[in-house]
Formats: sequence, C-alpha cells, structure tokens
Amino acid sequence: MKKRMKKLTALTLTTALVITAAAGCGSSDKNESTASGSPASAGKYFDPDASVEDVLTKAASDGKIGNWGLGDQYEVLALLAKYNLDTSLLNQGFDMDGFDDDTIELASAMTYNELGLVENSYDGAYNYGSDGIGVIDFNKEGVAMLEDNLICKKEFAKENPNTVKAFIYASMKGWEYAVNHLDEAAQIVYNNGSSVSMDHQDYMAKEMAKLVTTDTNGNTVTDYGNMNDDAMQQTLDIAKEYISLDDTSANDKLKNMTLDDVRDTSYWTDAMQQNFDTPEKKDVSIQLKWLPQSQFMGYFVAKDKGYYEEVGLNVDIVSGGGDISETTAVYNGTVDFGSSWLAPTISADAGGMDLLEIAQVSQSSGMVLIYKCNQ
Repeated sequence: MKKRMKKLTALTLTTALVITAAAGCGSSDKNESTASGSPASAGKYFDPDASVEDVLTKAASDGKIGNWGLGDQYEVLALLAKYNLDTSLLNQGFDMDGFDDDTIELASAMTYNELGLVENSYDGAYNYGSDGIGVIDFNKEGVAMLEDNLICKKEFAKENPNTVKAFIYASMKGWEYAVNHLDEAAQIVYNNGSSVSMDHQDYMAKEMAKLVTTDTNGNTVTDYGNMNDDAMQQTLDIAKEYISLDDTSANDKLKNMTLDDVRDTSYWTDAMQQNFDTPEKKDVSIQLKWLPQSQFMGYFVAKDKGYYEEVGLNVDIVSGGGDISETTAVYNGTVDFGSSWLAPTISADAGGMDLLEIAQVSQSSGMVLIYKCNQ
C-alpha cells in the first residue's frame, strides 16, 4: 500500500472526471477477458488486462465497491445491473483513504478530483501514477448520467426572461474563455477562495474542460451549455429506474416525467443568439454545488472578465456545501440560479420544487470507478 502525503484540508464533495479508458491501467483500453479468466492476482491488485466485467464481478463478489451515496450512486447501480451483479455498495468517505488502505477495492472517483488525487504526486495526493490505476468509464459503458448544469425556478424564468438569457450568455462566455485559458482560469478560481491547492486547481481545470467539450460518445462539443436530448434522456431513464422517493405522489410524478418537465431549451437558444433585452432583475446570485474550485470556473471567469457586467448584471457567487443545497436555495428564493446535477434537479422537480434546467455545462459524465493494477 502506498502512503499518501499530507491530507488536503478540503476535499470536493461531488466533482467530475476526465474521459478515460473504459478499463485497464494506464492509457490502455482493455475490454477483453484475460486468457486465464482471472481478473486479479492474489491480493488487492487487478491484472492490467482484466476486462470491465471481470473487475466488477470480483469487486462485487468481495463486497468492496464504494460510493458516496449522495445521488451519485445511480450510475454505479445501472452499471452493476448491466452485468447482472449485486448492487450493494460500501459507504465511501470524501477522501481516498479507504481506497488506499484496501477497504474499498473499486472506488468511485471524479476525474477532475479524486482520480487526480490518487494518481498525482503533488501535496495532498497519493502518488500511484496513471499506470498504477485502472479506470471504468461510465460514458463508454453506456450508463452515463449528466452532471453540472445551470438551473433556476420556472416562475423566475417566466417573470425574468431577459435576466435568465443574459445570465446564460455571460456564463457560457465565461466557460468558453476558461476552457481556452486554463491556467488563467484556475488562478482566478484560486484567487476567489480556493478550497484546494493551486496544483490541484490546475489539474481540475484541465479535466473539467474535457467534460465541458466532450459528449458521452466522445464527440467534441463547441456549443457550451447545449442540452443534448439523447444524453439527457439517458440520464432521465436511469433516474426513473433507480431513484426512489419517499412520497408516493412524488415517486409517481418521477416515473412519468419527460424532458420537457425538467428543461427548457428556448432560453439557452435565445441567449446564444444574443436575443435578449435589458435584464428585469440586475442583482442576481448563483449558488455552487460545492466550494470554490475549477469545477465552477466558468462563473468565476465570467465575473472576473466583466462578462456579467457587460450584459447589465451584478452577480454574487455563493459557495455551496452548507446546510442548504443548491436546489433548495433556488426553490426558496435564497439565490436566483444554481449549479447542480441533472439527477438532483429531476428529483427536486418530482418533489414539487418546479426547477428548470436552462443550460447543461458538463456534456459527459465525470464519474468513474477506479482500481489498483499490478505494475
């Protein structure tokens, strides 16, 4: 077991990842079973040539698949069901110590956060290197769920259409600049009260950019914030299958939900065409899903570069991670906009919050499962 360096003082609660190989260590893309049929050597390490099914079968049999259980478990459940495996999951902490000490054999990770902490050697990381880690990619496995999006309340959008369109336009302009100036974007986030080290902020910016510009099929995306119907429908279908709400009426509403119940593309379309007038409400706020980090760099860049001011907005960026989630904060009017994930937005709408997705920032899933490989 490799010993990690000093712990980071703050870790991301939910983050996103790179588009990596479907299985196998290093940069290999291994989908064939090993000749021996055995996925792992004696001990805790998997053979570099192990297939996705072999790795999943071994880890599920051992009962050592980890996840945070904060609404990010549905992809894992869908993947295990795909291979007809037991869907029991271990409760995973917000560091990767359980993975490091072999309590967890197959761990959930976000490519732009936990994967980097495991692979890299900077302060706070575990220094396994990319060759020592195998990755299972939900995008390549066909069970990807979309993550970071932009939401507001339906009533707010109806009453303030120009404000919503102006905010989308300036925010997506910020994301475009951030993706094309990653070092500067990471520094801007760091200067705004970073929750992680500068080295990790740099890493996160580069990996988040991949999610913003690559769809679930590996195609390049240049329309920042585009709401892809196929990817959104897949997310909704998985949500319907695996999300279970306590309230019967809410659960019934979830099972009958359509994309039109949760998103409206017209605001994004008008925003990208700059088809909007003076904002009805000029002082607005957005709550992040977590603390300041490059996962949200587009909003910090838009404010730093004056893009919000250019369209007549004064924007307050509120950190997440507190007692009130971003969906609740938007619903009760504490903030006007929120950076959430699609699955929580779906759940919130089923529960009667009447939220609306107005842009889809992440075009692919950033969550992966990782395991140790023989070297």
